[in-house]
Amino acid sequence: MTRLRIALYQPDIAGNTGTILRLAACLGLSVDIIEPAGFDTSDRNLKRAGLDYIAAATLTRHVTFAHFEDWRRSEGRRLVLASTKAAVPYTRFAFRDGDILLFGRESAGVPEAVHEGADARILIPMQPGQRSLNVAVSAAMIAGEAMRQVVWRD
Repeated sequence: MTRLRIALYQPDIAGNTGTILRLAACLGLSVDIIEPAGFDTSDRNLKRAGLDYIAAATLTRHVTFAHFEDWRRSEGRRLVLASTKAAVPYTRFAFRDGDILLFGRESAGVPEAVHEGADARILIPMQPGQRSLNVAVSAAMIAGEAMRQVVWRD
């Protein structure tokens, strides 16, 4: 099993979080939710989106970003932020086992302090004029590439 993780910074939409939990369960990834979330994290919408995969997902809740950072640093893990403000395409980034792939709020991303505090910032190249992809789609693309590099190596 990989030590790669997906972290969601104050997610806004239960359906997206449920989809990411389903993705993580299927790929053997753990998920960290950095609260407060924009919904009740025990919400039935979360369970509906994740279907019966929620029971197979490894989920950790962190009451604040500071709590998450204390835990992350004690574990010696890199924080890799997916951001439309980044310069490095995710396909050109060298992922490592133990990396935490951080995705921001659907409505606002992450605060500047979180952006600056990340160990690395990566982006998904898009067509000019487009703002962003759905967070669950972004998580699937980046987690897939990280898994390809770290776990599914030939």
